[in-house]
Amino acid sequence: MSRFAPSAPACAMGYWRPDGGVSSFLPEDFRAALLRVRRPLFIVGDAASPAAVCGGTARFGTEEGGPGERPLLACLPACPPERLGDPGFCSDHGARYPYASGAMANGIGSAELVEAMARAGMLGFFGAAGLSPARVEAAIDRLERSLGALPFGFNLIHSPAEPALEEKIVALYLRRRVRLVEASAFLDLTLPLVRYRAAGLRRAPDGGVLAENRVVAKASRVELARKFFSPPPEGMLRELVASRAITAEQAAWAARLPVAQDVTAEADSGGHTDNRPLVTMLPSFLALRDELQARHGYEAPLRVGAAGGISTPAAAAAAFAMGAAYVLTGSVNQACRESGSSDAVRALLAQAGQADVAMAPAADMFEMGVKVQVLKRGTLFAMRAAKLYEVYLAASGIEAIPPAQKLQLERDLFREPLESVWEKTRAFFQERDPSQVERAERDPKHRLALVFRWYLGLASRWANAGEPGRQLDYQVWCGPAMGAFNEWAKGSFLEPPGERRAATVAANLLLGAAYLTRARSLLQQGVALAPELQRFPPMTLPELQTLLDLEA
Repeated sequence: MSRFAPSAPACAMGYWRPDGGVSSFLPEDFRAALLRVRRPLFIVGDAASPAAVCGGTARFGTEEGGPGERPLLACLPACPPERLGDPGFCSDHGARYPYASGAMANGIGSAELVEAMARAGMLGFFGAAGLSPARVEAAIDRLERSLGALPFGFNLIHSPAEPALEEKIVALYLRRRVRLVEASAFLDLTLPLVRYRAAGLRRAPDGGVLAENRVVAKASRVELARKFFSPPPEGMLRELVASRAITAEQAAWAARLPVAQDVTAEADSGGHTDNRPLVTMLPSFLALRDELQARHGYEAPLRVGAAGGISTPAAAAAAFAMGAAYVLTGSVNQACRESGSSDAVRALLAQAGQADVAMAPAADMFEMGVKVQVLKRGTLFAMRAAKLYEVYLAASGIEAIPPAQKLQLERDLFREPLESVWEKTRAFFQERDPSQVERAERDPKHRLALVFRWYLGLASRWANAGEPGRQLDYQVWCGPAMGAFNEWAKGSFLEPPGERRAATVAANLLLGAAYLTRARSLLQQGVALAPELQRFPPMTLPELQTLLDLEA
């Protein structure tokens, strides 16, 4: 039930007058009142026996109440999920809600997941990283057919080991007019990324500049976010003009616009991460946003979103309360039925706790020592990948690995001679990027790296396919958010992995965030809520739709 805290001053902030259409709630129905997030809620009466009402007219001030008026003790404005973040994010990207699903690589952020997000009024990014241009183009074909004018985006991942692939993907996006990308794992700006942004600039009918190609950039460091929020370097623009990738006019326009209007502060997430806490990172990004907006005077305001650890209503509410323009989720979507992962992986994720994660060498940046956060429960991948990096640092090539150690790797990890793995790797890169083969044939150390990356890359594909016999080698990108979600879902219909659907999870997080925001506001006004009213348990999609449709 709800009551005023004994220590709170039981004084009125004004008076409330009933009129037609008033709904009154008994204390035992107070959750239902809080759930009506699209309508204002008033607490009226006296501190000993307050009532919650929707409707009527409230007036504020110290003037005495008139006939039929009751003391107004607290009030809640409407808090629809659409308004939790920045409405500009929704209008610019064609979404109803400030919520996006991130582009999990190797198609884990699947076309089916993107479709589910779009049809629920949210934004989804296809996980193009690690896929061939042909696979990516097939996904473009499908989403254009199935979604039409509904919003969606594609991933553009930084590929320092394969710069030619990054160029091919950008060329594909430009040719197919993919208008929105999520830029991830970037260590710095690259020519292909700047080309994508600048090549989409054109003169608008009103004489202004229209930016058709939008970038939502993920960053874990302020110094990188600064580059995304700034115009591209002049040297890059000159180089793109010289190569005829963009026009001189587009370069001039690009010099006045940020590379990305939206930057996602990526905290302790699955996959590529710096393991930084959102509570310290997000305020820094918001301050940077304000600094650069004031310096450059952009016509379209900069925005900061939040990612990493967003898997419960409380986490989403906290991110929005701190000023996030939108939230972006990842790990929690991988456990949903629409993801491009396997049932075997979804079962592992549904059992994960917050501590069941570890850092392991990344396949795409192996030689640089970059790591990704992965699931360690039910798999030995993190330990085995770390062993490969240890061997890589010590050996100058395949031939330099001590025989006993080489035999162990071939038996336990590769299950075939390293020489035959190289032949397969060589054939793969002959088609994907022949320059890698040329370099490997000159440099035994690079050949060793490519062989080890064969295992690291396939470990993710084995997981996505649910490859029998390779369970201990599954590479599953995962952050602590997965464990937090499992704790929240325990004992509910969302506990079994087969019941987890992306739209249901997303709607719970959004409505739950709105509910908890309202509950917190009442607490701050002196209303003491029972502990169960300060939690938002999982609701089924029909329940959520009934609430939202009823009040729309």
